[in-house]
Order: sequence, then structure tokens, then C-alpha cells
Amino acid sequence: MFKSLIRTFAIVAAFIAGYMMPGLHVYSWMFKWMLIVMLFVTFLGIRFKRMKPERAHWLLTGANLMVALAAWGVCRLVFGDGYLAQAAFFVGIMPTATAAPVVMGLLGGSVEFMLTALLLINGIICALLPFILPAVVGRGGFEIYLNVAQNISLVMLLPLALALAARRFYPRAIAWPRKLKDVTFGIWVVILVLIAANASYDISSREGISERVLEQIGVMALLVCGFNFGLGYLLGGRTRAAECSQALGQKNTTLSIYLALTYASPIAALGPTFYVLWHNLWNAWQLYRVSERKRRDG
Repeated sequence: MFKSLIRTFAIVAAFIAGYMMPGLHVYSWMFKWMLIVMLFVTFLGIRFKRMKPERAHWLLTGANLMVALAAWGVCRLVFGDGYLAQAAFFVGIMPTATAAPVVMGLLGGSVEFMLTALLLINGIICALLPFILPAVVGRGGFEIYLNVAQNISLVMLLPLALALAARRFYPRAIAWPRKLKDVTFGIWVVILVLIAANASYDISSREGISERVLEQIGVMALLVCGFNFGLGYLLGGRTRAAECSQALGQKNTTLSIYLALTYASPIAALGPTFYVLWHNLWNAWQLYRVSERKRRDG
């Protein structure tokens, strides 16, 4: 519990530090490469033979896509085609987080189910994004389709290929994720600082962007976060409620933030940035409840 609180505090501190140092936006080029390093370490620990798709996995994939399109459509209808609609899309479209299997293991659920959800949902969403994203950001044509596909392939397939090669030629590499989990979290905190700095710089350089914008995006991200965890719980039924809730609620915010920064704006990236805070606060509460239950049971 103490460690989860420390991590939550580090996330909040990263937001504040980045917001107060907008000049750090010049280092945003490092974002993609730090993400690749994080995914490489994660892929090292995945045991592919244990993963078998279930009906719930397909329901989660469809729900992931529908939540994104619904959030985008509702915000466009109510607020117009602007920053909030784009932020809502990038909040909704995020696939399952790479850390979700780890959290589910701590919660006592099925890690194999979560690993299958991780690969299936990430794979399908990434395959569909080149066709959906142009309509959201208002840019079309073959060039953006190709550009999105190339960027996603680089970010997802390069670390996967490197991880498979490392495991093939150095089998002990499969243990690296457990040993390096604090290192990868440190990288993630640095990424959050850069994200917040980028957003802070963009806000300060634009006229008409106020604290109200931050409030709107923050509330929207909170509502989508709560909806995702609740919908996942319902889709999982009696046997997979916890796993489905986590798979749909804990999101790959890193990928979504990267796409928002690349194809939309730092303002749109604030959506998944706020989501980082909300789903980590919920995870901290869940881990606290589990630790309290174990303490009472002796």
C-alpha cells in the first residue's frame, strides 16, 4: 500500500513539475524512444503460450472502440468540433495498459486473461487507428494513413521484435521486467513531466485557453474512467468481472498521449494525461482494499 501511495504521489508531482517548467517541451522528441524502451521491457515478460482468447475479450475490444466513438460524438454534438471532442476520443480509444496484468496479479485475478486482453485489444485498436484517426483530427488522405501506420508499427512492433530476439538468444531476459519495474516506472514519471511541460507550453502560447479548459477535460476524463471500469465489470459477469473491469478501465495512456501529441495537439493529450491520474488513484484504492482484506484474514 505504501509503495502504491508513493507512486501515486510521484505521478501527481510529475504533473506539477511539468506544468511549472514549460521549457522542457523542447525534449518532447525523447517521448517516443522512452515509450519503446518501456514496451520492450514489458514484452520480455509475456508468456504467449498461456494466452487463449475468450468471448469476453471480443466484447471488451468492441466496447473499447464504441466508448471512444461515443465520447467523441457526444462531445462534438454538445461542445462542437474542438479540443474537448478530440480529447474525449483519445481518452476513449486507449487500449489496455501494459501494466494491467501486473495490477491484476496483485489483485489476485487471472494474469493470463489480462495478457490476452492486452495483446488482442492493443493489436486490433492499433490496426484500426489509421482508418479512424484522420476523421477525428480533420486530416485525410493516403499520407496520414501511412504515417499513422508507420508510427504505430515503430512504437509497438519494434520493441516486440527486440524482446522476442532477446528472449531467443538470452532466455534469462524473461526475468528482466520484474527486476526493472522501478526503472520503467521512473521512465514513465519522466514521460509525464514532458507531457505536462508540453501541455503547459501550448496553453501559455495560445490565447483563449483558460483553467476552464483544464476543468472540462479533467471532468470528462474522470467520467470516462468511471464508465470504463463500471462497463467492464458488467461485461465480465460473475466469472471475469474484476479482470474485465481492469482491462477496460486501466488504459495504455502512453500510446494515446503519443498519438494525440503527434496528430492533434498537447491540449488533446491532456485527456489521457488526466486519465493517468484517475485510473492510478482507483488502482491505489483497489490495492489498499486487497491489503486490508489480507491483513484481516491473517
